[in-house]
Amino acid sequence: MLTEERRQKILHLLEQNKIVKSQDLVTLLNASESTIRRDLQELENDGLLERIHGGAKKGQLLGFEQNMSEKTLKNVQEKQTIARLAAQLINDDDVIYLDAGSTTLEMIPYLQEKKVTVVTNSVKHAASLVDLQLPTIILGGQVKLSTNAVLGNSTISQLKNFYFNKVFMGMNGVDLNRGFTTPDPEEAAVKRLAMANAEESFVLIDHSKFNKLSFTSVAPLEAATIVTERCPLEFVTDYRERTTIKEAAIQ
Repeated sequence: MLTEERRQKILHLLEQNKIVKSQDLVTLLNASESTIRRDLQELENDGLLERIHGGAKKGQLLGFEQNMSEKTLKNVQEKQTIARLAAQLINDDDVIYLDAGSTTLEMIPYLQEKKVTVVTNSVKHAASLVDLQLPTIILGGQVKLSTNAVLGNSTISQLKNFYFNKVFMGMNGVDLNRGFTTPDPEEAAVKRLAMANAEESFVLIDHSKFNKLSFTSVAPLEAATIVTERCPLEFVTDYRERTTIKEAAIQ
């Protein structure tokens, strides 16, 4: 059984029963304890369930999201590889948008030698950009403490007035049929508008985000180019038929 098929079965069982036991999953899915443990960890990381002693319980509307400190410690090497490739896509005199993601944060050191103006909805990103003496515009609004993202009606109102050569953003998941998704509807609204106001949109995701689904739809798959360190081999053909993928591993 393929990894994605097995994990979908776990989620289906949770929808039916609310709680599943690890030992039951081992038997039902004919998988090892280590495989089930790894599946539950990945599904929890994606906000799709909550691990408990001896098993897992259903996540709260797929709305769980790690805070920024936790995100920045996860898959650091992959994020830096993706960020380096993404920065190479920027031309001098571009006006770009960086959303409040941990991978877009890794782009900032690679912008130091570029003539670029940056708009962001991240307090953390803005501080890092200013430290490098880069022209920076930060959107106003209410700060979401867990991700340092600036959100709300004020943010949307200001963002409507800006147009970008390129936008770069993170997502919690990408799915062939449902496109790009993220847990927070307010963050999704900001991402969606930034993409609509851009000549080109780039979504920065590592290999673990493919065929993953979160709570809120942001945009269809065709709306952005995917920048990744690698697309899993079992998915790459299907995704390349629908959108452009730039892989650092084959540069």
